[in-house]
Amino acid sequence: MGLFDLEEQFAFYGAYHSNPVNIVLHMIFVWPIAFTLMVLLYFTPPLFIHPQFDFLILNYGFLFAVIYGAYYVILDRKAGSFAAFLCFSCWLGSSALAHRLGFSSAWKVVLASQILCWTGQFIGHGVFEKRAPALFDNLAQAFLMAPFFVLLEGLQSAFGYEPNPGFHARVQAKVDAEIKAWKDSKLKKTS
Repeated sequence: MGLFDLEEQFAFYGAYHSNPVNIVLHMIFVWPIAFTLMVLLYFTPPLFIHPQFDFLILNYGFLFAVIYGAYYVILDRKAGSFAAFLCFSCWLGSSALAHRLGFSSAWKVVLASQILCWTGQFIGHGVFEKRAPALFDNLAQAFLMAPFFVLLEGLQSAFGYEPNPGFHARVQAKVDAEIKAWKDSKLKKTS
């Protein structure tokens, strides 16, 4: 699976997220996980010496936003640009929140948010999807694609957005084939 092949990436992730309730749970919880991770990353040291812009520090939170945003733009210019804007907005908002709370309070907010969000997603997989999360099969891919996946799902559901003509149909065919292969494999193990 190519790192920059959006169709393959989306099909892999989609095979683990076909239940509508699980998809909605991920749409609710994925971006807050990224946001609160950036709250924690606010307390990392600056990557280089630069003039301070009040609470904005060019640290690992900034690097996280830049890498994720750039990756999403490479995958799809339109939706990726919007995702990059969201990443940058998360960095700004998380920096402001972390600066205001200070580490002694921020880590508690991060911990509570992460527990809530991860629990919601695991419930989505265990109760509704009835399949282990993608992160058990490909941790890096699951973390990298999750925010973009839920954004693309939302854009497709709300506006019929496709990165290119026929994208959704091609991906859905791959997702269906992957789910069928997984179910067949699971059936063989039980018989």
